[in-house]
Amino acid sequence: MKLNRLRVCQEVSNRLSLLKGRTGITPNVLCRIGFCLSLNDATVPDPDDYPPDSEREIDRHTLTGQWDRLFVALIKERCRQDGRPLSDEALAAQFRAHVNRGVLLLYKRVRSVNDLALLIPKPQSDAGAEDSVLQYSLFSSPPSAARPEPQA
Repeated sequence: MKLNRLRVCQEVSNRLSLLKGRTGITPNVLCRIGFCLSLNDATVPDPDDYPPDSEREIDRHTLTGQWDRLFVALIKERCRQDGRPLSDEALAAQFRAHVNRGVLLLYKRVRSVNDLALLIPKPQSDAGAEDSVLQYSLFSSPPSAARPEPQA
């Protein structure tokens, strides 16, 4: 996917500023959450609904971080499911559309940082801790990236 910088539409730029004020979460993380929300919506977003008319640009690496391959795989799979072309241009357009739509969805659902917990799916079973699978979040670093403990 050929996308180095993502420019959001003006409405999304405004909503990102308001969401950051409500939650204290940076716009790049809010865009990650929004992208995931949008992927969960069965309808296909129209890139033309989100003109890149704001001054806010987000660097792709800042947006996707160490999970860039995951984000690319997710948008490719979604485009396959939607019967969309898989060209670099089409993937970039759909990625941008999902980020924009997702931020608008997020804005409707989140009034404070506590509302983010409501977006997390509940576990399917009541299995004990020994049966649970450790999953890493798109919003935190994996254990290998953890800082070493200071030496005494």
